[in-house]
Amino acid sequence: MTRLFASLSLIALLPAMSGCATAIVGAAGATAVTATQERSFGEALDDAAVSNEIKTRLLRNGGMGEVDVEVAAGLVLLSGRVQTPELRLKAESIAWSVKRADDVANEIKIESPGGFFANASDELISTRVRARLLGSSTVQVNNFNVETYGGTVYLLGVARSAKELEKAAEEASLVGGVNQVVSYVRLRNARGEIVAYQPGVPQTEDSGELLGGPGS
Repeated sequence: MTRLFASLSLIALLPAMSGCATAIVGAAGATAVTATQERSFGEALDDAAVSNEIKTRLLRNGGMGEVDVEVAAGLVLLSGRVQTPELRLKAESIAWSVKRADDVANEIKIESPGGFFANASDELISTRVRARLLGSSTVQVNNFNVETYGGTVYLLGVARSAKELEKAAEEASLVGGVNQVVSYVRLRNARGEIVAYQPGVPQTEDSGELLGGPGS
């Protein structure tokens, strides 16, 4: 596995231009959304299985009740909060230990419990971002997972094109309460492989491994 750092597949940390709970997706949910997204049915099922397994293992360990898990095309995004550096590392170790977890982005913060209002505020932002993506004529909302922590919006998924990826980040940045947007959204290259987005590199070219992996 290649270890993914926060800067590797980001568009950028986009400043806001204005002003976390995640449901587990089972087989039925995967069937419903894959007809209109870039991930295949099999990829969606694998991602759901990885997500479920990581969440189950996190729940077996104390102090990880505010860790959120999103998975797209084998890339695991961990966000939320824990109280110690040891718990943060433990959560990442758990994610790496799950089969078919190809890469892990650890965005967990070391903080005291946030409480209901902090979590509700972030979930409201996520809801507004999803609504804005849904209303965009150039973005397929099912291609994007949205998670918010402390006003930072994390986007995860597989976009149809670089333009769609960039537009989704732009739309998210326009939502009130968003401080910055971090994108872990990836693309398919000409061979059908899911690869990191690299600004300035044509989508038809082979983007290769995620930066930081073997050979980089």
